[in-house]
Amino acid sequence: MRTLLHRAIPSRQAATLLVLLPGAYDTPEDLERQGFVHAVQAAGLAADVLLADAHTDYYTGQQIVPSLHTEVLTPARDAGYAQVWLAGISLGGYGSLLYAQAHPGMVNGLFLMAPFMGRRDLPAAIARAGGLHAWTGTLETADQQDLALWRWLRGRAAAPCAPRHVPPIWLGYGEADRFAASSRLLAAALPAAQVFTTPGGHQWAPWLRLWARFLGVAPWQGLAGAKAASSGAGCSGPGSADPDRSPAAQSSRSSG
Repeated sequence: MRTLLHRAIPSRQAATLLVLLPGAYDTPEDLERQGFVHAVQAAGLAADVLLADAHTDYYTGQQIVPSLHTEVLTPARDAGYAQVWLAGISLGGYGSLLYAQAHPGMVNGLFLMAPFMGRRDLPAAIARAGGLHAWTGTLETADQQDLALWRWLRGRAAAPCAPRHVPPIWLGYGEADRFAASSRLLAAALPAAQVFTTPGGHQWAPWLRLWARFLGVAPWQGLAGAKAASSGAGCSGPGSADPDRSPAAQSSRSSG
């Protein structure tokens, strides 16, 4: 998978890496032109940015998860980044969720911007049931990959405390976005502080505003240097996580 790396300081690696997946038919160069890298630099954040060319062929060939794992996330962890956050726009948000579902210990958190979340029949059924908490986890006609993903999200919503190795999800979407209905279902299961909305639809301008709001919070800064707690301690409900409990974090520490 082709990638473009932008370092916060050209001469050395930062402690944090933000991996950004584009939407369908967009490229890393589009993310550059639209100002996503500049926004990180303008915010004065000590974070490197990696733009991944995760195009639609990876999804149609069902290679998005293994390719991200072997070509992007594992090399990032091997490089020694203390914090690795995965962000995605539209289809890239779907890829981010699929990756975190398969490899939760490899990322410290997710930021989903107007995520595509599979075929619309499943979110519609979940909404009719009354949301993730009320949904039974079944739909006979659903795509099996989508069903597994939404069941994973349902499990997170139902648990009083998320397992500490599960990365927190941050979400942003435009109020008129074509995927807003799916986003609202997920938003209802997340802490309110981890959800951003903005006027607009499925377009670059709302996405960039959401990205700027996320960067303004920079949640990885609050996790830097966090110590592993005993099981169940310090739980803050859905989305809570302790990155130092992940195998990837332990490996990066032990390798120096």
